[in-house]
Amino acid sequence: MAMTIHVDIVSAEGAIHSGLAEMVFAPSEFGEVGIAPRHAPLISRLKPGEVRVQNGEQMEYFYVSGGILEVQPHVVTVLADTAMRARDLDEAAAQEAKKRAEEALVNRTGEFEYAKAQAELAEAVAQLRAIEKIRKQTKSG
Repeated sequence: MAMTIHVDIVSAEGAIHSGLAEMVFAPSEFGEVGIAPRHAPLISRLKPGEVRVQNGEQMEYFYVSGGILEVQPHVVTVLADTAMRARDLDEAAAQEAKKRAEEALVNRTGEFEYAKAQAELAEAVAQLRAIEKIRKQTKSG
């Protein structure tokens, strides 16, 4: 049997996932990190993107809008601002949010509005990427 690590994904709304995994992938602010059992302790900020939890041949996808990743040798905790299963994302809403953010970037009037629009655009694009990956997985699986 392969070694496993316990994974908890939580957000302000509550627990999204709790279980064992052979590998976890997360969107750290410095790039994607892969976490295997007995990984060295690590704390990192997360950027909007997808967290993948692999257990054997099965891969589960989750969207996070940002947050904190804490890694201990036997436990991975994702403390997300917002988190949801990728299959629960609304593609039409994400497309609309992306369009609004792009318009806000063009019509900006201040630095705060520009930064907010950039953050909203990053979240919308990350949601659309997660939707696309889950769609590819469904077609190939």
